Amino acid sequence: MEHDRRNPDLLIIVTVLLLLGVGVVIVYSASAILSQQRYEDSFYFAKRQLLWAVAGVCMMFFMMNFDYLKLKRWAKPIMLICFLLLVVVLTPLGVQRNGSQAWLGIGSFGIQPSEAAKLGLIIFFAWYLEKHQNRIHEFKRGLLPPLALLVLAIGLIMLEPDLGQSTVLAGTILILIFSAGARLQHLFGLASLAIPAFAALVLVAPYRLQRIFAFLDPWKYELDAGYQIIQSLYALGPGGLMGLGLGRSRQKFLYLPEPQTDFIFCILAEELGFIGGATVLLLFLLLLWRGVRVAITAKDTFGSLLAIGITAMIAVQVIINIGVVTGSMPVTGITLPFISYGGSSLLLMLTGIGILLNISRYSR
Repeated sequence: MEHDRRNPDLLIIVTVLLLLGVGVVIVYSASAILSQQRYEDSFYFAKRQLLWAVAGVCMMFFMMNFDYLKLKRWAKPIMLICFLLLVVVLTPLGVQRNGSQAWLGIGSFGIQPSEAAKLGLIIFFAWYLEKHQNRIHEFKRGLLPPLALLVLAIGLIMLEPDLGQSTVLAGTILILIFSAGARLQHLFGLASLAIPAFAALVLVAPYRLQRIFAFLDPWKYELDAGYQIIQSLYALGPGGLMGLGLGRSRQKFLYLPEPQTDFIFCILAEELGFIGGATVLLLFLLLLWRGVRVAITAKDTFGSLLAIGITAMIAVQVIINIGVVTGSMPVTGITLPFISYGGSSLLLMLTGIGILLNISRYSR
């Protein structure tokens, strides 16, 4: 296929680099006060974000030149490694942060196996669904085997526990399965089973139930479960059309806990206003459009499904994150791709973008 290789999708590269640039700047702005108080270094989080961004861009360009078809032979080993990491993180080797044992690593540097599992399972499902495409309309022989793997992965992630990552993984893979040709009646049937299962997961953990109540009426729980939502709305409101100005957020003065992570968009909107927030969302829409275009024009089914899976992963995370920040969804702890602080999330997202760019090099 070497002679068929073209230039990668330039719009994807430019859009991602713009989002990364915005992310590093806003991570610094959002975290400067917290960094100074906690580490006596206002650049603590920004320096690490920049380091991960550089590593991620290197990985993106490497994968952009790595023939995505070679991933087929690695699909099973990648899937097995993902499950192994999801099991290992539940052992004493796992690191607990914010009530969830979801990390492997030392100190502030570590990886989140659930992040790796999202990309790894996209690769495996793209390979599996291409191989068994003629059976995907059958429930028992086509749909049930991959769904069993998905349920197992979600079960392991829920043991951490991490309902947010489980939701992103489930949404991404279901979009992938639908794109591969699964019957709508089967997917609707699964949804009817998933809703009671989701309700049960909420009911067995009191803090999740409290988050639902706080979502419905945050001011009733303003000192606990509703605190983050209220502070996020206090940031979004004063931002107005033009914002308070870069670096002039009020909520970052320790009103909003960990403002550099999953609630970073409200700091961005407070400082850059509706215009700044809308510009970032337009960049995401541009990225998603190009991702779908790559999927449509891919030369083979594996590449098409791989592109759809990566694009869906980004779309689901953006929708959930913006939904939480604007008070339209209960708090889940999902980061905003390329913008929020987080090493393993950024590295894996950029690896996925690299694969997407490589597929674009062979598009029709």
